[in-house]
Amino acid sequence: MLTSSDQVVPTVIDDSLDIWQQVGAAYNIGIFHWRPTESAKKLAREWKEMLLADEKIWDQNGFNDIVRKQLGPSVDEDSGLVYAFDGNLKLGILPASIFCSGHTYFVQAMYQQLRLEPYAVHTTFQYAGTEGKRHRLREGMVFYDPPEYFDVPGGFLSFKPSIPKSLLFDGEHNIQSHFTLINYQMKQIRTALAIATVLDRTLVMPPLWCRMDRLWFPHPGVLEGSLTRQPFLCPLDHVFEINIMLKELPEDEFGPRIGIREYSFLDNPLMPKQVKDSWLDVQLCQVGSKDCQLSNSTNSKGVLRLPKHSNEETAREDRFRNRMKRYVGIWCCTADHDPGHIYYDMYWDEKPNWKPVPPQTAEEDHPPL
Repeated sequence: MLTSSDQVVPTVIDDSLDIWQQVGAAYNIGIFHWRPTESAKKLAREWKEMLLADEKIWDQNGFNDIVRKQLGPSVDEDSGLVYAFDGNLKLGILPASIFCSGHTYFVQAMYQQLRLEPYAVHTTFQYAGTEGKRHRLREGMVFYDPPEYFDVPGGFLSFKPSIPKSLLFDGEHNIQSHFTLINYQMKQIRTALAIATVLDRTLVMPPLWCRMDRLWFPHPGVLEGSLTRQPFLCPLDHVFEINIMLKELPEDEFGPRIGIREYSFLDNPLMPKQVKDSWLDVQLCQVGSKDCQLSNSTNSKGVLRLPKHSNEETAREDRFRNRMKRYVGIWCCTADHDPGHIYYDMYWDEKPNWKPVPPQTAEEDHPPL
């Protein structure tokens, strides 16, 4: 039997099986291979009976409990296999670098750093539910979408974010420097979302840079022993609530839906050439200046000029703000406070002395208003 695992620290640097003695994480049933041996059939029967007898047992936990009844010795010196379960089952742990979890693939990019070719990816270590999983696969350009996904009515809007080098590399990688970097990007994304809603276009989200990993338990910034770089290109669901962004919210309260696409969208080989080649520049302009108007029409040079702050001068502003406040999630977690999560705030710049701190009371433990 071969099984994947939640291992985030490499035990090998090639495509051989992970060293079973060094795999401390759970075996993951998202990817595994069974041979129809008597021991494997016996394990399957016990696993099935366990789950049917107690619906509260998580299937993966049950598998780990059973297969680890016995673990060792090694089958031989070279194969990487170990005797497990009843002492007769030969078990191998698939290398996490190429049988990837959502962390080793999307956060660490372990296969790239070790110059290996990934075989499969399982969307674990992620947030925002099924929508978040699908978006990550799209970011990695490993999800198939039909042609209509790449050519929508109204067209697309993309922008190149501007990030000072100092926000990426200067000082320590800590909560403060992480939030300073995220907030700088978030403000630009907020403006782009406003322009997208005015023009009724689908926004191609920019690459998002992080200085701290996101998990569901306290950690020092990145997992010790992992290959996570700082800063690193982080999945959108580390900061944004993708499931909310894609949800049909009541328009009378949240304004019109704003379509989004993944940052790698325009690089996808499935993108039709005629769509990619059909583009124009969007520029913000001063109200009252020549050709400065709120419309989708362009000038002779293929430039669309929009009044600055035009989104704030429409009746849709309050609804847009309601929508934006629900678009961002949390960072997790600091070890020196309970709860240890910190809410992102799309309008952090409007709050004097805003600081990235966990909720101090139960009454404060809610998304920013």
